[in-house]
Amino acid sequence: MGAAVPFGFQDNAEVARRFPDLHPAFDSNEALTEANRCLYCFDAPCAAACPTHIDVPRFIKKIATQNLMGSALAILDANVLGASCSRVCPVEVLCEGACVMLRYNKQAIAIGRLQRHSMDYFLDRGGRLPRKSTAKRSQNIVCIGAGPASLACAAELAQKGFGVTVIERRPLPGGLNTYGVAEYKLRPPDSLHEVAMIAELGVEFRFGVSIEDESDLAALERQYDAIFMGIGLGAMHELRIPGAEHAHIIDALEFIARYKTASNLSVGNNVVVIGAGNTAIDAAIAARRLGAAHVTIVYRRTERDISAFGFEYEHAKQEGVVFEWMAQPVAIHSGSLECSRMGSTFQLPCDMVIPAIGQTPLPLLERCHGPKYYSGGDCTNGGREVVDAVADGKRAALAIAKSFKAEHA
Repeated sequence: MGAAVPFGFQDNAEVARRFPDLHPAFDSNEALTEANRCLYCFDAPCAAACPTHIDVPRFIKKIATQNLMGSALAILDANVLGASCSRVCPVEVLCEGACVMLRYNKQAIAIGRLQRHSMDYFLDRGGRLPRKSTAKRSQNIVCIGAGPASLACAAELAQKGFGVTVIERRPLPGGLNTYGVAEYKLRPPDSLHEVAMIAELGVEFRFGVSIEDESDLAALERQYDAIFMGIGLGAMHELRIPGAEHAHIIDALEFIARYKTASNLSVGNNVVVIGAGNTAIDAAIAARRLGAAHVTIVYRRTERDISAFGFEYEHAKQEGVVFEWMAQPVAIHSGSLECSRMGSTFQLPCDMVIPAIGQTPLPLLERCHGPKYYSGGDCTNGGREVVDAVADGKRAALAIAKSFKAEHA
């Protein structure tokens, strides 16, 4: 995107070079050709498959008529993070997986790339989110966490005229979009441009503020009329094996965040990733692109048991990632990871170990009781897709707005 990156972030050219787009953007002719393949189904199974229910035929038809601003607004009406979702959504199992073209043994419409085409056009030209009400509401709402769920909640409420503040413990907004999604899917500048568009609605962002306990919550209760908890999940589960305190162990989310936002590119020659979910796959591919000659994923079950999407697994193999199945880490030594399989042990050379074995829930959510509290995203659904978090945040915003309408009916 052409505009300067907001929030003081400095993009890293070397990272950008190593992580070209997984699905390159369409040019104008490619987008027009692809849009004209769409059948514009009246019952639109693609829209039903989208958790935010974007009117897919509508936005694609607007591309076909070369109304890209109108196309973007049709997307944003349902999904305020339409730009991010166009890049990170697992479209193969959502909208594109439901495309009627597949019934005729034809390639599904490239909905994700068409969505990106419209959204890039909109953001590159300084498009602004429309207001949904001209009224100025007296209530003020706070959103804890600046990830996708809170951003969607904040945008919807601000569009309706409410005062909204977003509190974030980290120095940058965007949550996993900025810190935790692999660079080849979504770069921090693209996430931050989208947040800047939400900030233009008058949403206030406060960074470096952590909400830790009941006293912090009580202070928010006194200050705000509603509180949305979009706090995500906690830290990665720890490895509980001998040697787990080794300096060259870094959990997958911290690894991804570090190379995306802190320019730390040193991974060594041999990297072992523990786990076989989508985050593990992202970390393994990143390690390869950062220069590791050998990247191995160690998983305690079989190939058919992995939680990663099939297309992510195939991508990892294409990038040269090797898989060790039915392998259980038992100890970390200097320069190697010891694993057991069927009663025997073997050693994997490694300069870095990256655990990706799930995250812990945050206990703070258990302390949030009362009519002022709402929540959504990973902290309530256990960790799903960005688009699910957006849907949660928007639903919460509509519920908050409805509650105040009922109060003053």
